[in-house]
Amino acid sequence: MVINNNFPNRIINSPLTPGRIQTNGVKNNNTANVNGVGFENILQQAIDKTGAVKFSKHAEMRMQARNIDLTQTQKDKINNAVSMAQQKGVKDSLVILDNMAFVVNVPSKTVITAVNNNELKENVFTNIDGAIFA
Repeated sequence: MVINNNFPNRIINSPLTPGRIQTNGVKNNNTANVNGVGFENILQQAIDKTGAVKFSKHAEMRMQARNIDLTQTQKDKINNAVSMAQQKGVKDSLVILDNMAFVVNVPSKTVITAVNNNELKENVFTNIDGAIFA
């Protein structure tokens, strides 16, 4: 039992359970949601919208050395590919886009390395568990 010092006459009988609505100590078994979408999903969607793909220092160096300049449209395609990989549970993905390849760590939304068309034919990509053609 916890006594709320701001409201001395109120006693909280049990801790709050995430995703559950409680009113006046009466449990409601319905999951808190808005239009059928749970709070966790809404939060993840908001994070996904603001969380554009980042480029590691290594990837930036590789892109500069290989003269890879991405347009906003290409960056958007990479973001969409990473979102698709995330939905499928992929951890490290190879994204093929316009004769370029990018290895992306999906959970951190970080491009790890980039390869241009000239180096695609002789490369072996390891430690990936998914590939997307964007």
